[in-house]
Amino acid sequence: MTPTLVQSHLPRGGTAPRVDLGARARDWAEIQERMLVPLFEAVYERLDVGDGTRLLGLGCGSGLALLMAASRGAAVTGVDPSAPERLALARKRLSPDSAPEAAAGAAGGARLVEGGPADAAGPDVPAYNLVTAFQPIGCMAGDSEGLSGLLETAAPLTDRGTPVVLVGWGPPERCATSMVLRVATKLADPMRSAGSWRPALRDDLEEVAQRAGLKPDGSGRVACPFGYADVESAVRGLLSTGLFDAAVGATDKAQVDKELTEALHPHRRHDGTVWMPNVFRYLIARTP
Repeated sequence: MTPTLVQSHLPRGGTAPRVDLGARARDWAEIQERMLVPLFEAVYERLDVGDGTRLLGLGCGSGLALLMAASRGAAVTGVDPSAPERLALARKRLSPDSAPEAAAGAAGGARLVEGGPADAAGPDVPAYNLVTAFQPIGCMAGDSEGLSGLLETAAPLTDRGTPVVLVGWGPPERCATSMVLRVATKLADPMRSAGSWRPALRDDLEEVAQRAGLKPDGSGRVACPFGYADVESAVRGLLSTGLFDAAVGATDKAQVDKELTEALHPHRRHDGTVWMPNVFRYLIARTP
């Protein structure tokens, strides 16, 4: 969610609510980002990521997916145009001092760039042979806007036939979190404008790939349950995605916290933990 899980959306007035961006980035890195670890692992295993992999991560956020690739021996580059606080955390994660297990990958070329794919190019930068866009699309209207253009910009930086990984939410009936995400729509925009919740469609990923001039070459599904120590952690994690910014702007944070807590109640277990099963789909497409 965000550039990473899904894109965030501004309130109807166009002004983002006041938030502590540093605290939000920490909540993302410490609570929410890890929910997609099974997805990262499945993709890297299928594509045999390791020594010789030159990975470009689009919307890399706080860098957990890059760290996992680097620990397998890949040379990684991450770009993110809109989350400097998360990018700062990624730099800490990928430094050899704070992440010794990633040192081999970092030595092979770990780079983090505040900007888009074009900012990761250079005369001495070898062509990438893997591109990942690990921000799931398909739960909010318009959440794939701009992604095709981003992929078009990245394609010239790659070898011919390079795999590009796109990710989307699975069917609502297999994603318990989809019901919780409806809270954002209900509070922010009852009339369901762009930025409203919508069910994932079967061909979401293929349509993005087609617009970007990529050729689909396989897909898969991965279970990624969202598990939290308690309701408070769940609320903090979900708010860190940015999906509820419009709701906070249209009402206030206290109201959003209250509505979220109520929506999470069916997913609370006897020991106080929160558990929401989800399925994500990934598509592997190839550059021309």
